[in-house]
Amino acid sequence: MNTTTREQGAAGQAADRRQGKRLDEIAMALVLIMTGGLWLAPAGFFPEGSWLAGAGLILLGLNAARRARGLKASGFGICVGLVALAAGTGRIIGRDLPFVPALLIVLGVALVLKAARAPRKDEGAPGAM
Repeated sequence: MNTTTREQGAAGQAADRRQGKRLDEIAMALVLIMTGGLWLAPAGFFPEGSWLAGAGLILLGLNAARRARGLKASGFGICVGLVALAAGTGRIIGRDLPFVPALLIVLGVALVLKAARAPRKDEGAPGAM
């Protein structure tokens, strides 16, 4: 029962994908739990900006967990997490951060451009039209 390096690599990649998906699902579950909890809390119980700060912490925690497990962290997720945390903290302490909306727009445009420039999987394949 010898396995080749290639087979081990493929199995490792599949395990990494499963583990990454599991971490993503846990992060999404935390966002839903936080959203429901904040929604059910009496008005004024949590300061304005709590959801943004919480979402930022969850995104940053997700990427920290990915790195701790040897998986690739998402640079975009880290940026969005930092922006959300900064915006939420700014709201909580009563200071608007005027650069945050502009930064969100720039991040969104960058993501759209990156997706538009990325080759499709079927392009470049032998026999592809």
